[in-house]
Amino acid sequence: MRIEHDALGDMELSDDVYYGIQAARATENCDISGLILDDYPDYVNSVAIIKKAAALANKEIGALAPEKADAIAQAVDEIVAGKMKGNFPINIFRGGGGTPLNMNVNEVIANRANELLTGKKGSDAVHPNTHVNMGQSTNDVIPTAMKLLVYKQIEKLVKVIPVLEDALLAKIEEFKDVIKLGRTCMNDAVPMTLGQEFSGYYELIKRNRISLETAKAGWAKGILGATAVGTGMGVMPGYIEAVYKHLSNIFGTEVKKDKNFFDGMQNSDGFIVISGQLKTLASAVAKIAIDLRILASGPRAGFGEITIPAVQPGSSIMPGKINPVMPELIIQILQQITGNDVAVSVACSMNELEINPWEPVMIKNIMESFELLTKGIPLFTEKCIKGIEANAEKSFEDAEISTSLATMISALLGYKEGSKIAKTANAKGQSVKQVAIEEKVLTLEEAEEIFDLKTLTDIDKMQELLKKFSYLRKI
Repeated sequence: MRIEHDALGDMELSDDVYYGIQAARATENCDISGLILDDYPDYVNSVAIIKKAAALANKEIGALAPEKADAIAQAVDEIVAGKMKGNFPINIFRGGGGTPLNMNVNEVIANRANELLTGKKGSDAVHPNTHVNMGQSTNDVIPTAMKLLVYKQIEKLVKVIPVLEDALLAKIEEFKDVIKLGRTCMNDAVPMTLGQEFSGYYELIKRNRISLETAKAGWAKGILGATAVGTGMGVMPGYIEAVYKHLSNIFGTEVKKDKNFFDGMQNSDGFIVISGQLKTLASAVAKIAIDLRILASGPRAGFGEITIPAVQPGSSIMPGKINPVMPELIIQILQQITGNDVAVSVACSMNELEINPWEPVMIKNIMESFELLTKGIPLFTEKCIKGIEANAEKSFEDAEISTSLATMISALLGYKEGSKIAKTANAKGQSVKQVAIEEKVLTLEEAEEIFDLKTLTDIDKMQELLKKFSYLRKI
């Protein structure tokens, strides 16, 4: 056991752990949920690499002894490699803003650096505040770490989205000749192809992916050097230039300094924007899932236009019932991310003067949204999209009998005539084409050509058709 001291007194800590007294107090005070910092290794790592960059910067400018800086750097490398898991016990929900997280990382690094230099834990050689936190404040470290974290999460997410795009592209080609009935307000509309419907899904997902990729670069920035309130008190000359250079090398991409430290420290509106982008992407994927759930409904008393893969039984009492499990999973993801977005928006809007102390809520919810999408999109693609099959015959029959085809009568003979034909077709249970022929509105030859469903799904061919039959126009 080892004894550590702070302003509140002494505390006995196990020699097995690398965290210190401040992390221990925060753990005791805020045992509120089952989520701890160890569950967010990417976040811990984002803080840790800032500590390495700061140590190397302070070494470069002569503010920190080389052996201490190198020991800090090695300790950080071990954290990033996952060798310190179990030493970040603080709850994700905690009072004190980012200070408990910052000090937890400082203490783990200091104890390990001391161990490397002296053979034992403690602060004899490397102190968590004096050395590991040199030239820093929680108030510039944590906002910077949050931004770097978002950058990496966007990077992960945009790598999985093209898998869905590719699957949708394949379905566009596969379904290009599958004629079906379009529907608006859940009622019959005019014919289209299933491939055309999927082309709308494809563009929706592609647009959201491009939006995230465009936004990513804006997150590779920070406010290191701002220290407590933005004035840079306590920063040694040369530190700011050096820390961004070293952080960029460690991070793997250029990290730029915010133009205005006070803005970067005080305001969190960027997190509202990224949370909204995640909600928008979730809404896009869920729109597809909602449509698939409707189009696959049945199998005998629903739309039944497509069949989606059966992944598990759907009822405890009805044999053979299969539920649209994967679409429903995606819809639940949207519901959760929508709630997360509300929480993030509230936390961001409650900035107080120089800092936002509600970082725990912001990060917890944004990270959950990223994780749900990064894991959910590939699952949805593999277990649903790729296995969709078209019920082409059923879809064609629905399109052929629809009274929406009276739109062609309206285009040629006026809305009044089209409405009359549609009403008669409904009353007799016949197709519009049959009624148009029986009522001698069109000849058999004219009707066959005018109501060719494949032509009616192609805007260019349809315009040629209307031009050809312009002699019928009585409008």
